[in-house]
Amino acid sequence: MHRFAVSVLFPALILGHSSAFAQESSSSDGSLPPPVKAAPAPASQALPPEVAAAESAIAASDWKTAESKLNLYLTSHPADARALFDAGYVADAQSRLDEAAALYSRAIDADPRSFEAHISLGLLLARQGKLAEARRELVIATTLDPGLADPASKARAWRALARIDRDSDPVAASSDLLEALKLTPETISDTLLAAELAEKTGQLEAAAAAYRRALDKDPNSVQASAGLAHLLILQKDYPGAETFLRAALLKNPDDPALIAQLATVLADQDKAEALPLLEKLYAAHPGDTAVTRMLAAVRADAGDFAGSDLLFLHLLAASPDDPELLVGHGQNLVREGQPDRAYAVFERATQADPASIDAWSGLAFAASKTGHPEVTLHALAMRSRYAPENPSTLFLWAISYDSLHQKTLAAAYYRRFLDAARGRLPDQEWQARQRLQILER
Repeated sequence: MHRFAVSVLFPALILGHSSAFAQESSSSDGSLPPPVKAAPAPASQALPPEVAAAESAIAASDWKTAESKLNLYLTSHPADARALFDAGYVADAQSRLDEAAALYSRAIDADPRSFEAHISLGLLLARQGKLAEARRELVIATTLDPGLADPASKARAWRALARIDRDSDPVAASSDLLEALKLTPETISDTLLAAELAEKTGQLEAAAAAYRRALDKDPNSVQASAGLAHLLILQKDYPGAETFLRAALLKNPDDPALIAQLATVLADQDKAEALPLLEKLYAAHPGDTAVTRMLAAVRADAGDFAGSDLLFLHLLAASPDDPELLVGHGQNLVREGQPDRAYAVFERATQADPASIDAWSGLAFAASKTGHPEVTLHALAMRSRYAPENPSTLFLWAISYDSLHQKTLAAAYYRRFLDAARGRLPDQEWQARQRLQILER
């Protein structure tokens, strides 16, 4: 059977992350927060009139006025940290990110203790995918006093660090998240992140409990439902996952992540319903390579080798050296009675991934069918480095040695094959007994 790791083919769909840094937010929908606003000036510290006027314009989202006043002020006060930060904020709010980053950096140069400048620069760099630079700024922000700024701002820095650290160091990410929760109440986004981190560190029960807490807060949360289903799939509890996903789809009937997961568990249980589900998903997402791979595999399992191969060939056009795609294509060619073409495809697959068990198995079979017993023996020897023998491989060893007139080895492998097969491959067992009678005369 074609089998891809379908339970993990949909990280973006299931977990909703577009990058290693999901947009930092305390909201449950993962929306991008605004830049960090400057703290109000203490009563004893009067702002220059131009800066005060600019901040009034900022409060009204009048970016043009604010920018004009700040630009004029900064021409004569180029090292005013607050004005530089405000100018960075205005550029940030208008998505002029490189300009904003430069202004935040100038504000930091002018005042290295500026909490607002460090956290704002860190969040901006994270949105740009510059995670190492972002992390440095956010770590500094967590050591600084936010002063009169919103006390929750430091929690935003810790949450952003947790999202940066989650892939490279999930243990550190958990600590980051705990620091955030010391400062502000837990949000559903926190709960979902905690579940993800628990899974990454192998704490599956804690992860499941966190996903259930998230569902208690929001019974319609697709991310929580998909996360909990993912855990059930990892544990191979396919009936349990199926029941759970059918209930979740009643609330979100068109969600692609949940449909993909239900198709996964149905396919793993060899249920015919998997195919129409995947056809529907593919029709809605024809450009999604993960969906296409999965449909190609399930079509082949359903016996539609030609339909499956159309998809494999489409995928191979974009990724010609992908060993899994080559193996899937080769298996279809074998089943369509084209062992010569399959032989060449499996050779490419073994070159693309010399540790692929399926590629060596396929090459051994295709070589045997096309009269290349030496290649079959080589492929079987390579396969044996990565996987134990089974009745099918033992039979290939036997007939290959038999073809090469190496009678002693052929007889030995025929006997090993018969001991392993035990009635499961009657045609090959009959052939093995016949050959043993001849070889042992």
